Amino acid sequence: MLETPWIAVLGALFLWWFCTGILLWRVHRADRGGPDDHIYSALLGLPLLAAGVLGVNATLGDASAQGVWLAFLSALALWGWIELAFLSGVITGPVRAPCPPELRGSARFWRAFGTIAWHEAVLVLTLAALIATAAGAANAFALWTFMVLFVARISAKLNLFFGVPRINLDFLPSPLAHLASYFRQGPVSGFFPFSVTLMALALGCFIERLWSAEAAGAQIGFTLLAALTALALLEHWFMVWRVRDDRLWRWLLPAPETTPTTRRLRKDSHGL
Repeated sequence: MLETPWIAVLGALFLWWFCTGILLWRVHRADRGGPDDHIYSALLGLPLLAAGVLGVNATLGDASAQGVWLAFLSALALWGWIELAFLSGVITGPVRAPCPPELRGSARFWRAFGTIAWHEAVLVLTLAALIATAAGAANAFALWTFMVLFVARISAKLNLFFGVPRINLDFLPSPLAHLASYFRQGPVSGFFPFSVTLMALALGCFIERLWSAEAAGAQIGFTLLAALTALALLEHWFMVWRVRDDRLWRWLLPAPETTPTTRRLRKDSHGL
């Protein structure tokens, strides 16, 4: 069953939905808890990080379908813990205040970067470690999985900064509420067509590699990468289409709290 490409497509789709939902559920539960609940979330998630590291090391020489699946899941575990730490406000950046409304241009960009600098540094260091250990290995799909997630996330952040029509602020946890003031809601910038074109080309490349792959492990690996890239591309189009993608996870979460601060941040994000 693990060697069936259609199972890989459905598996990637389920993991995308389920893992996103679990992360959102955990951080929003922490929002309703005590002041240290977000820190506890990151600490309790450390076994996930350890499992990812061990899984990557265990699969480097295993190019079978089972090895590729485990490498894919290990990369998701690494990514999942880093995102949990980010959403919990544990790994963010030195700037933790809303953007002053008068900032424009490069000053606004560098202040926005300051809100996520440590998070980006952790992602880059993790990617560098994966390149050092997995590049040239028999099974490098953990590296490729993490790289797809990394590029897609950087692209999404830049599009939110430069401007997109649709921005969902309800899922922002309280430690990251200030990020809303750095988003720009409006017509798409020139970066959007560039980013979606780049991802479409990557998707085509993975499909071509899947088509030409002969080994079962390679077929499953490129199927998973193609599915993950297609989902990342879909998430980008959600920033443009009038589609309520939040309904995919809304039932997992408590009703969002509306405070004067969140209302002001939403207003600011519309006006930048």
